[in-house]
Amino acid sequence: MLDFAIFAVTFLLILASRQASGIPGLAPTDEKDGNLPDIIASSSLHEFLVNLHEKYGPLVSFWFGRRLVVSLGSIDLLKQHINPNRLLDPFETMLKSLLRYQSSLNGDTGESHMRRKLYENGVTKSLQSNFALIQKLSEELLAKWLSLPEAQHVPLCQHMLGFAMKSVTQTAMGSSFEDDREVIRFRRHHDAIWSEIGKGFLDGSLDKNMTRKKLYEDALMEMESTLRKVTKERRGKSFNRHVFIDTLLQGNLSDQQILEDTMIFSLAGCIITANLCTWVVYFLTTSEDVQQNLYKEMDRVLGKGPITHEKIEQLRYCRQVLCETVRTAKLTPIAAQLQELEGRVDQHTIPKETLVLYALGVMLQDSSSWPSSYKFDPERFNEESAMKNLSLLGFSGSQECPELRFAYMVATVLLSVLVRKLYLHPVKGQVMETKYELVTSPKEEAWITVSKRS
Repeated sequence: MLDFAIFAVTFLLILASRQASGIPGLAPTDEKDGNLPDIIASSSLHEFLVNLHEKYGPLVSFWFGRRLVVSLGSIDLLKQHINPNRLLDPFETMLKSLLRYQSSLNGDTGESHMRRKLYENGVTKSLQSNFALIQKLSEELLAKWLSLPEAQHVPLCQHMLGFAMKSVTQTAMGSSFEDDREVIRFRRHHDAIWSEIGKGFLDGSLDKNMTRKKLYEDALMEMESTLRKVTKERRGKSFNRHVFIDTLLQGNLSDQQILEDTMIFSLAGCIITANLCTWVVYFLTTSEDVQQNLYKEMDRVLGKGPITHEKIEQLRYCRQVLCETVRTAKLTPIAAQLQELEGRVDQHTIPKETLVLYALGVMLQDSSSWPSSYKFDPERFNEESAMKNLSLLGFSGSQECPELRFAYMVATVLLSVLVRKLYLHPVKGQVMETKYELVTSPKEEAWITVSKRS
C-alpha cells in the first residue's frame, strides 16, 4: 500500500541474506541501497513494480538495501502464499512503523488480536452512532454545490478532503470538531504529516532537511497533543454521541495505545475516505450511463426519504460502483507482509524474514482476472468471481480494513444525497494524472461541474 512500504517493515527487522532463491528479478543497482535508485527513478514503488512484473512475470524479486524483497503480481500467486501474518492488517502495520509506534508484529499475539477487535468494534459503533451526522455533513456539501453557478468549476479533491476531515474527526473524537477552526488546525497537521510520509521516507530526504523535519515533527507532536486532550476530556464521562475514542477508553488499553489507535484511524480514515469519494464522483462524471443507473437504484430503494442503515444493504449497484472505483483507481496499490516462516510460492522458496509485497495495483489491472481491465464497469461485479477476487485482495469481505469499511459507508451516504439532486459533469479537456502513494490520488486538483436535477 505504500510508495515507502519497504521502509515501514524493515524498521522492525535485522538484515537478511542476499540469497534470492532463484526468483526472477533485478540484481542490486547499488551495493548499499540495492534497487532504491530504480524505485526513485520510476516515481513510485507502484510504477516500479508495474515495470518489473511486465518484464519478469507475476513473481519477482529486488533489493532494498541488503534486504531481499519478493513481490507477488497475480491473484493466483496470492492464493498460494502461506504467511502466518496474513490476519494482520498490513495497512496498520506499515503506518504504525512509519510513525514509530508499536507494531502488531511485536508483542503478544492474543493481546494484539484483542486490541484489533476493539479497534474494529470502535469503527462499527461510531458509524452506527454517527450515521445522522454523516447525513448532515453530506447535506451541507450538497447545499454548498447547489449554491454555485451552474458552470462554475468545483475543486473536487479540496471539497472531498474537507468533507472527509469533518466526518472522521467528529466520528472519531466528538463534538469539539464541530468548530471549523479545530478542523482547519487538524487538517494543517494532517497534511504536514501525510506529505512527508508520502515523499520523505522513500529517499531519506526528510532527515537531510532540518526545516522539513522540524515541521513534520512539530505537526506530529501537535496532533498527538490534541488526541491526548480529547482522551482526557472524554474519559469516564457520558456523551450524547458515541465516538471511536470512547470504545478505546472502554477497553483495557494504555493511554499510549489509545493515542496510537486514534492517530491511525484519524490519518488513514481521512485519506482513504477523501480519495474514495473523490474518485467515485470523478468516475461518475465520466460515465453518464453509470450515473443514471445509480440514480435509478437510489430512487427505487430510497424514494424521497433519507438513506438508512437497513436500506444500505439494498443498494447493490452502489456497492458495485464503489468496488469498481477501488479497482479502477487502484486505491491502495501495495500491501506488505513479513514472511516470518519459510514459505513456498510457485515452486520457489521464500526465505524467513523476507519482505513480501502484494502488488495490488498490478493485480487490479490484470486482464486475466478483470476483462477489459482499464474500463470503468461496475457491472463486472455482478459476477461472484469478481467479488471473490476483490475480497482476496483485501477490498471487500472479511479482509476489508476498518478504514475502508468506514469509507464505503460514508461514500454511500454521500452518493445517496448528491446523485438524487445533482447531475455530475466532467470538465472538458481535463487530463487526470495519478499520484501513487499510500493511497492513490489525483496528481493535480480534479475539477467537475454540477447541475440541479429537475
